[in-house]
Amino acid sequence: MVLESSKNLESFEGHVFSGLRVHPDREFLIYPLGCTVILKNISDGKQQILLGHTSSVSCLSVSKSGSYIASGQVSSVGSKATIIIWNYAERGIHAKLDLHKTTVEAVAFSPSDKYLVSLGGPDDNRIVVWNIETKLPICVSSALLRSSEPCLTLQYFNTNDDFFVSAGSGTIQIWKLNLTDRKIHPTGCNTGKLKRIVKCLEISEDDQFLFCGTTSGDIMKINLKSALLSNSGPVIGPLSLGVNVVKILKSGDLLVGSGAGVLALCSKTSFKPLKKVQLEKGVTSITGSDEEQQFFIGTEAAQMYRFSLEDFTAEAISSSHSSAVRDVAIPSGTSELFATCSNDIRLWSVKKPKEVLCITVPHVTCNALDFMVDGSSIISAWDDGKIRVFTLETGRLMHTIHSAHKQGVTAIAGTRDGRRIISGGGQGEVHVWELLPHNHRLLGIMKEHKAAVLCVKVTKDDKECVSASQDGTCVIWDLVKLVSIKLMKASTLRTVCYHPEEFQILTSGTNSKIVYWMVFEDSPIRVVDGSLYGSINDMDVTQDGKYFVTGGEDQQVRVWDYVKGVVTHVGRAHGGSITSIKVCPNSRVLLSTSADGGIIRWKFPHPSS
Repeated sequence: MVLESSKNLESFEGHVFSGLRVHPDREFLIYPLGCTVILKNISDGKQQILLGHTSSVSCLSVSKSGSYIASGQVSSVGSKATIIIWNYAERGIHAKLDLHKTTVEAVAFSPSDKYLVSLGGPDDNRIVVWNIETKLPICVSSALLRSSEPCLTLQYFNTNDDFFVSAGSGTIQIWKLNLTDRKIHPTGCNTGKLKRIVKCLEISEDDQFLFCGTTSGDIMKINLKSALLSNSGPVIGPLSLGVNVVKILKSGDLLVGSGAGVLALCSKTSFKPLKKVQLEKGVTSITGSDEEQQFFIGTEAAQMYRFSLEDFTAEAISSSHSSAVRDVAIPSGTSELFATCSNDIRLWSVKKPKEVLCITVPHVTCNALDFMVDGSSIISAWDDGKIRVFTLETGRLMHTIHSAHKQGVTAIAGTRDGRRIISGGGQGEVHVWELLPHNHRLLGIMKEHKAAVLCVKVTKDDKECVSASQDGTCVIWDLVKLVSIKLMKASTLRTVCYHPEEFQILTSGTNSKIVYWMVFEDSPIRVVDGSLYGSINDMDVTQDGKYFVTGGEDQQVRVWDYVKGVVTHVGRAHGGSITSIKVCPNSRVLLSTSADGGIIRWKFPHPSS
């Protein structure tokens, strides 16, 4: 059965340039997340997910009428990079187009929705014009022409289906489509001595002028009739880290987003910034219209803002992790809150998709986290080799264990008495720490694993724990004597968990197998196939022991009957490999995270006993 009622918790990547769009009906925001396309209702926040890509979406465009959405993807080197044209009304696939290799750099619709033009990446360097009705290519041309420099972006005219523009490193071309000979003919734009790398394009509504944002932080204005440079600027004080995106306003002035996170209102004559607002990290998308004086802004920090042109202020409406979410944790005995970690730690409300707290440590990544049982603190494992303890209410740093593991702390768990932390490291060691009122003490170092420890789980009485390592070993440890009790070997391991009664453990890893073990026996008692392909990265057992859940590289969440070893429900909504998964203590909500930064809340399909 299908796992229902998925809810994406404000996940937004922000890395795809011009990837955030407002649909012409002004009801939905459209943006990519991993290999999915998200449609988010602006008024109530409800989301719909378009599934069809096999790899990360690299570009996105919405047709002028709103009837179609086009998205291109990144694939492995030399493989076909698919473009999907989506039927907006039906929320389904209109066509899959496979001509480009490795990467689709950009897509753009003609004004009447007749054609779609697409640009391949550096390994492809081709421009293809497609007939949307027949779903076939009209013509294919090299984007390089006489230049060896890559083409980076393209844009269709607003009033004419026969013309579009492409630009990149040192070249700007105006292309004319000739249906008779099924070819496109380029005209190079003359920019004189001004040589720039163009990152983004915007064409005026009357198709008279082209505005080019450059990596140098200035803007070039091209007359599209004469193909000549009309103006450039600002002469003094170009925008730092380049111009990422440009939006033309009704007044003729420009809204410009820079790589340094500056959103500026620039003069239509000199391009000098008239007003500025600083956002977090580089601006990658500006979408909206003058009519409502409201725009939506996306940034590389995975932040989404609602921007008021009238008073020139930006309100953050969505925040999420800007890179892979590595772990999710739920406090013991409550189903109200949960925490996730990536390049930062975020605390969320379960009932509402709302961030409660964000904890950031500059320039390092959190690999794993857990809640202390008393609910007062969060313990966390970091790639700089430190263990950090934060208060749950304010996120204040309470305690730091320096040099906890030489090759980074890779796994962590707290004991129920709230006095000890069990940590795993990149070298395969398991350390036991005692937390003192104002200090800490290393109680013991346990060595059996030969590679990074990826998972640690502690028994309810705090007397034993189990750890899983990349070397394919799973070890049960005595936390009183600080010695190994039992070692189990599999071909590969990534995750381990106890049955609530603690007489069995489950293990899984890159071979897609789920293995049942008796705690006091040396050989597995059952092995089942756990996924379609790839690694199973995490699993969790419900508190009543009747069900367990898994997630991994095949991007599918599975709910299993523990005794029968069969799948009862499958859910597909993630756009990347699932990295962690947990069932809330009340067994009503299932949480899963993924490598694309996604966090999804599911309705658990079985009632709690």
